Amino acid sequence: MRPSLRLGNVAGIPVGIHWSALLVIALIMAVLGTGVLPAAVPGLSQGLYWGVAAVVACAFFASLLAHELAHALVARRLGVRVGSITLWLMGGITELDGEARTPRAEAEISAAGPLTSLAFAAVAGLVLLVPHSPLLISSAVAWFALVNAVLGLFNLLPGAPLDGGRVLHAFLWWRYRDRSRADRTAAQAGQSLGMFLVAAGVLQAVVWSPVGGLWMVLIGWFMTGAARAEAFARSARSGLTGLRMRDVMTSVPDLAPSWLKVDAFVATVALRSRQSVFPVVDFSGAPVGAVSLETISALTPEQRAETNVAQLARKLPSDHVVAPDDPAARILDLSVEPAVLVVENGHVTGLVTPADFTRILMQASLRSPPRDDAP
Repeated sequence: MRPSLRLGNVAGIPVGIHWSALLVIALIMAVLGTGVLPAAVPGLSQGLYWGVAAVVACAFFASLLAHELAHALVARRLGVRVGSITLWLMGGITELDGEARTPRAEAEISAAGPLTSLAFAAVAGLVLLVPHSPLLISSAVAWFALVNAVLGLFNLLPGAPLDGGRVLHAFLWWRYRDRSRADRTAAQAGQSLGMFLVAAGVLQAVVWSPVGGLWMVLIGWFMTGAARAEAFARSARSGLTGLRMRDVMTSVPDLAPSWLKVDAFVATVALRSRQSVFPVVDFSGAPVGAVSLETISALTPEQRAETNVAQLARKLPSDHVVAPDDPAARILDLSVEPAVLVVENGHVTGLVTPADFTRILMQASLRSPPRDDAP
């Protein structure tokens, strides 16, 4: 997931926030400021309620970040590279550049987050034992403790993509000595758990709380879809084992010379090609970006006659330029939009477009996954 706002680095790990996380912060402030705190301690000013609610919302946001940082720091200690952390509507995502090498390492990485949330709940519970604390503060701390406890325990439920699902995966991997079998079983558990939450949410919406029930339905629906997507991604990653980019790319793609006028490029290349995306190259043959038929078709005939291809070229991120001998599984960690260029000795030798990416995933899922006998 791409963050909407970069917050900087924590312990050398890029941290960002998706815009949907701001909705969660606003919702927490609204629930506390207009419901929980006024009900617990009536008669105070609205400004005081909202001020305390804002502090608690920020503290909860910090606890979410600590949850994800725990995953990241344990992963890094165990030799797994960490790409970034993004906080969003459903909590947070820690992107790892690779997978744990052993079941034990996977279990430690997965359990670190929920245990951190439970630790926050325990510390907040100890704060409640302080005598003569203002009732408003005690109510806010109690809510903070409860939410972190629920977050920690919920994440330990045994179904992908929850942390508990990954702990389950680690156990099954150790038990079966077959990572692919563990992948399938953990994914099935996640889908079953998601469907159960959807059913429970519908029941809750009908007999008790419509808002709470709909929220549970949303979580269950997300879990079911995420479990399916994770199962497919794991299957594809297994199917790409041992393959290089040269094995999956479109070889010797048609190129878009940056110095040509767009109408000349259309006449000499685009109309004769089966591609929908073209690497843009300079006079030396080095890539400078990519251009799509969609972008070109948005121009009027007059604009095509006046515009150079270079002006339409979309610059690619550095990780979208790879080498022929790079592992093919690397593309699973990229968006592939608008394309991934395969470059050798400074020249484009291959191309992977979103359409190619879909084909690669389908072909990878059809390959027999290798048996994994790691202890």
